[in-house]
Amino acid sequence: MTIHQSVSDAGVLELVMDNPKVNALPIADTYAVAEILDEVKQRSEISAVIITATGRGFCAGVDIKEMQAMPGHEGILAVNRACAEAFRAVYECAVPVVCAVNDFCLGTGIGLVGSADVVVAAEGVRFGLPEVDNGALGAATHLRRLVPEKHLRWMLYSCEPVVAEQLLEWGTVLRVVPLDELMETARVVAGTIASKSAPVIRAAKVSLNGIDHSPMESYRFEQGFTYELNLQGHGDEARDAFLRGERDPNAAAD
Repeated sequence: MTIHQSVSDAGVLELVMDNPKVNALPIADTYAVAEILDEVKQRSEISAVIITATGRGFCAGVDIKEMQAMPGHEGILAVNRACAEAFRAVYECAVPVVCAVNDFCLGTGIGLVGSADVVVAAEGVRFGLPEVDNGALGAATHLRRLVPEKHLRWMLYSCEPVVAEQLLEWGTVLRVVPLDELMETARVVAGTIASKSAPVIRAAKVSLNGIDHSPMESYRFEQGFTYELNLQGHGDEARDAFLRGERDPNAAAD
């Protein structure tokens, strides 16, 4: 298991992704994120959640080696189902979720961050979707919660990332701080939430989701095209090239 969790005295649940080299999430751990966050509904002692990571990368996406080792289409199906569950669980978590983005945030990372309530990031962190270069689609649903619509289109078509400072200017990242101040900043933000009335904050989370005009279910629509591209062989071509060392699907992070 590469997901570690702890709870502070203030009732802040911290989830830490720890899967070197680049925090690519295996299928089981992606489901684990969903399970832990879904359980918060029954854990009245939890007042806020922080999701972060250790080492290089907040999240580089899915574990391609694991996916390609599975027979037939089992890998792509399992990965996409797990991602859908994790993103949903972040969005629907009973308490606000703060993402503390320590390093590059790609693919699955965008899904987690775009589903969260508040985002803080280290200076210079890059956010992007290299999906087109990987013969796939997905998480534009979540990227659109971070960037303007026309820039979203450019990022998807070009696979070019955007830095945290630009997201701060657009107002979708709350704070951009030096890396060594990131967790302290995230804890202050989560602590502010935790200091409020727990029942009121939980009600506020539900109310905000209820007036949201960006339905998260559109991610499943995106996945349909990923399945089509996979059936046509485009996804396997890109993933096999990565495994042969011919290309890096997370090149935007280098």
